[in-house]
Amino acid sequence: MSDMSDSASESRPGPAEAVPLGIGTRRWLFRPPRRHGEVDTARSVSFLELFYDLVYVVLIGQAAHTLAEDLSWRGTATFAVVFGLIWIAWINGTLFYELHGREDGHTRSLIFVQMLLLSLMAVYVGHADGDDGRTLAALYALLLALLSYQWYSVYRLDLPELRRTPRRYLIVMVAGIFLIAASVALSVDARLAVWAVFVVAWCSVECVVLIFWRRRPSYDVVTDSMVERFGLFIIIVLGEVVIGVVNGLADTERSALVTATGLLGLAVGFGFWWNYADLVSRRLPRETGHSLATWIFVHLPLTMAVAAAGAGMVGLVEHAADHRTPAAVSWLMGGSVAVMLITTVVLLPTLADYDRYPAYKSVQALLVMAAVVALLAGWFRPAPWLLALILLLLLFATWAFAFVRWLSQGSLINERSAD
Repeated sequence: MSDMSDSASESRPGPAEAVPLGIGTRRWLFRPPRRHGEVDTARSVSFLELFYDLVYVVLIGQAAHTLAEDLSWRGTATFAVVFGLIWIAWINGTLFYELHGREDGHTRSLIFVQMLLLSLMAVYVGHADGDDGRTLAALYALLLALLSYQWYSVYRLDLPELRRTPRRYLIVMVAGIFLIAASVALSVDARLAVWAVFVVAWCSVECVVLIFWRRRPSYDVVTDSMVERFGLFIIIVLGEVVIGVVNGLADTERSALVTATGLLGLAVGFGFWWNYADLVSRRLPRETGHSLATWIFVHLPLTMAVAAAGAGMVGLVEHAADHRTPAAVSWLMGGSVAVMLITTVVLLPTLADYDRYPAYKSVQALLVMAAVVALLAGWFRPAPWLLALILLLLLFATWAFAFVRWLSQGSLINERSAD
């Protein structure tokens, strides 16, 4: 019995070894990042990451506010391009922290510098299609340079056999720096075109790089914390739905019809959350093939659609008394719901538990049909309250169908794939 207690006491961690102040400070401030392959699968999302995401709340809010004031084709295209820039910055900062960051002063300092640059960018995002676009481009190029430095700091430490993919990633990042920096000297239209090319090219090339990297993965990178971070970004854009409804009600003479339209619009946001939370959120994607790349990059149009719907809420509430919804508002709302549903269809096969549940296939079919109906509703342009009600019923129908299918299989709809 004493032998067992002795061995147990030896296995317990002892008190931390005292470290001289100078050595401890240097370790805390200058410790190198984790190399590729050193994934901390047990980590949880930190307070610093949540703080970091708050800056993106402001950035996306500024972009959505501008879209709400200009629902033209140009305004929508500008929003899509600017949102793409914001998402690329977020995905770089998020994945670096997830794969290579540490809980030390070095990582914190780099995150705070990013936050400073992002905060300055938020000042200019609202007028990105004007002269403020020059300053925004310069700040974004600096941000890309900082992110590239972080990725390079990992590349220097990597084992030779693991350097090919990081090298390709860095080449694309550096090319992006020069492209965005060059756009500073261009006219407004040319600058927006260059940004659009950057967003499409960066996502396309990096998606291909990721696909080839994961064909024969030498280590796992998918963790619960990574999935949680993507879910938190959905929460950020869903916040724009709430803000859109509140702004619409605040700027409009309130009546029973206006208030009811606003509440129906807010319920559409609930429908977004419910479908994503129960169909996609907290479910791990597959590690191999194109699944991980698809899972990551399809989140771009999905989150963009939800944020755009938030901007559309303002017009929906402001025109609540109209007999028909304005064409721009109607198309934006119907299109946003349709994109959200279709991207969910694309996301489902990437999940690790997709083959375990035959219900997914029937749910996908209903999601496609609901997306078509959402587009038809946008084209038909019913009264704002009716449009919001139709979109809400579509989102509820897809969730309710999935719920019934899961129950019929004896499974909980929110069961995690890891279970």
